[in-house]
Formats: sequence, C-alpha cells, structure tokens
Amino acid sequence: SDEVGTGDYYGPIVVTASFVSKDNIPFLNELGVRDSKKLSDEQILKIVPKIIKKIPYKTIMLSNKEYNDNYGKNMNMNKIKAVLHNKVLTEMVKDNDYDYIVVDQFEPEKSYYNHLSDVPNPLKGITFITKAEDKCLSVAVSSLISRYIFIKEMDKLGDKYGIFLPKGANYYVEDVGIKLVNKYGEKILHDIAKLNFSNTDRILKEVRK
Repeated sequence: SDEVGTGDYYGPIVVTASFVSKDNIPFLNELGVRDSKKLSDEQILKIVPKIIKKIPYKTIMLSNKEYNDNYGKNMNMNKIKAVLHNKVLTEMVKDNDYDYIVVDQFEPEKSYYNHLSDVPNPLKGITFITKAEDKCLSVAVSSLISRYIFIKEMDKLGDKYGIFLPKGANYYVEDVGIKLVNKYGEKILHDIAKLNFSNTDRILKEVRK
C-alpha cells in the first residue's frame, strides 16, 4: 500500500493497496511502472487505466472536509495514514492469496501499531520498507493508482470552483487560497484544504488585512 496527498494543501488523501502476482510482473514492467513521483501526470493518466483493468486493488479516499473534522489532539497525520493503510490492507487481504504485505514506511513499525491501539484486530505481518515504491512493484502500482485518483479529484475540485488548484504546499497554493476566500468566504478552506498547514494562517492573514 502507498498514499498520496499528505503533503498537498488541496485535494484528498488517497491510500491504495494492490495485489501483484508473479504472472503480472512482465505486464507491469512493459508498461514502465515506477514510482509515481518519477512519472508525469500525463503518463500516469495514460497507463493507470490499463493497470486497473488487470490488477486487483482497493482505494480509500479521505476528503479534506473529513480530514479537518478528524484532525486534532488525538488524530495527527501519521495516525490518519496508519488507520487508512490498515483499512485498505484489511480489505485487500480478504480476497487474495499473498506472500508479503508491504507498506511504504512513513514511521517506525512500533509507532504505526501504537496509532492503531484503538482499532480492533489491526492487520499484522506487514513488512515496512522505506522508499518501497522503488523496491516493490505492488507498492509502485499502489502509488500510481493513488496518484491517478488524486489527479482526477483535483481536476474535479478545480472545475467545481472555477480555478486551477496547484499541488504541493508552496506560495502558489496561497495565491489561489486568497482568491478562493475572497470569492467564497473563509469556510471554503475547510472543504478543500488541510487547515493545519501553515499556509492557512498566511492566507487568512492576507485576506483579513
């Protein structure tokens, strides 16, 4: 499993788990599957529809509205990620005869399971690997599918509000945020942005001048 959107001010968090059998390795190699960070959006939009027709996968998407409603003293970004990874992997293992479960490691194994202390029967037997998308084909596939869904959702949000939403969390997102707040009011950020990012304070400071 792998996730995208956690470092992006706009757009959802998307976590995907995929099952890659030995038989599907040549197909994926032929497509040039690699970490989504090394492929352009155009390449991802082209190859992922071919992947999802053939490779079993499960995806969970957390909107920014849901993220903002849940984020707080007992729920930080890594806990949110752990809960979503556990959910999607638990669904995935029900239907597939697998050898390994690999998660792209975002923090130590002990911390991961600490985040799941209030989750009944968290999935065990996981192999945590840093930069797993470069080392494990199923993680690379999960990364690509997550990115594909994220791109599509960003496009939908942009169309809904009549503005291009940039990825990341740099000053471009703040320029767009100022325009959105001026047009729709401050509540818009609760629905489409991650409020705990420092960008929020700078946007609101600018519009309240």
